[in-house]
Amino acid sequence: MQNLERMRELIQTIKEADEAYYKYDAPIMADLDYDRLYDELAALERETGTILSSSPTQRVSGEVLESLTAVRHTRPMLSADKCKSVADIHKYLGGHEAVLSWKLDGLTLVLRYENGKLAQAITRGDGLQGEDVTHTVRIMKNVPLVIPCKEPLEVRGEGVISWKEFHALNGTLDEPYAHPRNLAAGSVRKLNAEEVRERGLSFMAFDLISDNLGGSTKWETLRFLAQMGFTTVGYSILAAGASEEAVRQAMDFYQPKEYAYPTDGLIFEFNDLAYGRSLGATGHHENRMTAFKWPDTRYETKFRRLEVATTRTGMISLTAVFDDVVIDGTTVNHAYLHNLDNFTRLALGPGDTISVYKANMIIPQIAENKTKSGGCPLPDVCPCCGSTLVVRQSSGGTRQLYCDNEACPARLVRKFVHFCSKTRMEIKGLDEQTLTTFVQHGWVKNYGDLYELERHKEEILKTPGFGEKSFARLQKAVDERRTCTLNQFIAALGIPEVGRHAGRILNRKFGGSWDAFERAILDQFDFTQLEDFGQVMNDNIYCWYSDEEEAKLWRPALNHITFLKEETTMPEAQNNPFAGKTVVATGKLENYTRDGIQMKLLSLGARPASSVSKKTDYLIVGENAGSKLTKAQTLGVTTLTEQQFLQMLADAGIEA
Repeated sequence: MQNLERMRELIQTIKEADEAYYKYDAPIMADLDYDRLYDELAALERETGTILSSSPTQRVSGEVLESLTAVRHTRPMLSADKCKSVADIHKYLGGHEAVLSWKLDGLTLVLRYENGKLAQAITRGDGLQGEDVTHTVRIMKNVPLVIPCKEPLEVRGEGVISWKEFHALNGTLDEPYAHPRNLAAGSVRKLNAEEVRERGLSFMAFDLISDNLGGSTKWETLRFLAQMGFTTVGYSILAAGASEEAVRQAMDFYQPKEYAYPTDGLIFEFNDLAYGRSLGATGHHENRMTAFKWPDTRYETKFRRLEVATTRTGMISLTAVFDDVVIDGTTVNHAYLHNLDNFTRLALGPGDTISVYKANMIIPQIAENKTKSGGCPLPDVCPCCGSTLVVRQSSGGTRQLYCDNEACPARLVRKFVHFCSKTRMEIKGLDEQTLTTFVQHGWVKNYGDLYELERHKEEILKTPGFGEKSFARLQKAVDERRTCTLNQFIAALGIPEVGRHAGRILNRKFGGSWDAFERAILDQFDFTQLEDFGQVMNDNIYCWYSDEEEAKLWRPALNHITFLKEETTMPEAQNNPFAGKTVVATGKLENYTRDGIQMKLLSLGARPASSVSKKTDYLIVGENAGSKLTKAQTLGVTTLTEQQFLQMLADAGIEA
């Protein structure tokens, strides 16, 4: 009776984990814990001889989101059984030839083709029906939309994102994902395909569903898929009669730490397709294949503290900091806890003995807290602004801490990114990911703080990815931007509609002086008097200047910046056809960026403008010119191709 009760508990716990993982892409437990519970349930089923109808060992996990159309699979999509040792693998193969391949860790997909064209893409779902995700799969970078074969067929594979693209993209998202698997799943299942276009997802084919295509062996099937234009999963052939040592050596070639994509093991499948089919299947897995998962070695260490940071959405990230431990040749001392539920479950306290591991040999995670003192208090205020934190529950049932203060500096990361960007203050090294870290920890709360990073040097050096040399490079980049022109600073402030072009006009008007610009605002200067300035821009300047909260962000920077007067004309360039002329550039130019052509016109003594009017003397026309060209033709403004512009410069003896 106790065994049956325990089995019911395990089924319910695994069901909740499956729903969070598959339906909401928000895992509530580590893979190691899930596998442990699953194995315990399977062992109890063998021991008791009883299998309950709701057991996850008899079905494939997964749920269908209500917001996507459900589609039934032509054949059930089952899982693979598991072997835990090389000896088990050798015994399973029984001397038969097999194909060894990566077990990719992403979102399993089915692609249906009709008359040589992609007709539908479906997720695995619960194995019997999945979700129609054709709209997002069509824009994955390596999915063939048309193939040479005109017969109906289905291709099964994995939607994955590389580790490199995962780390680059994750730092730009409002709520970072814990693993590439979740990012791939969350991306493929988005309703708006445009949000997925830049995420770099790939499709790796591993199976063909067809009665008469692909040949009689697994190797021939994979070769056929490659000929059709699919990227196939990496694989190799294990010869018939391979010894246990030969199997081990073949497996040693597959090193997950060196592989570009996330993987959680290896797949062994019989090469003879007819033999594989003859082995049948259970309700959970097909007997033609088995999976091997690398064991996650645990390492004991001591928990020291909880690192709390505020994200751009106001969500509070919780990271465990512990004594250094070397895993797979790298020193590890941080592990992200994912959510409040994991923090509560672990009951962490300073000095607790914990065991840690690298999930899939990549991501550090806490497997267990052996002490569970619970001495680490739950944070109750935002580390960035000091506001009281609240607990929110996601649609998947997981709890997270949030800061609800809309004015919290952590929510202003994008403004910091804008301020530091290449075409504004151009502070190298302060990219979005770095700024997010600095803001989350409360080291940067206004633009002035960017120039006082030395105050937090000791803490920054403890941050993963930072060392003495990288900090020195960053400090040098900041120091180089303690001097700037007025137009650079104004463009960096993020005043609505007042960008680089407007900044140059203001720079000329006020002689590069911030004091003169600010005095004009205090004297109620009418900015509509300036070329290309309308009432909206005028009002935006005054609205921005009167915003006290906004002033707290930018005014401290004035204590660290010296303004330089920018020479906008060159003496030798006064005798040229563009000196004193109003010139507009439109379309894509071959030899200049948008900013570059503006600077060139300024150096010629011209007045670069952003819109065409009766006062415009020349319109330089590039590729894909639009309404500005039409308006110029209507007004009779002289239009120049880029080559004509360059020729006029050459005729005047001026370099392009």
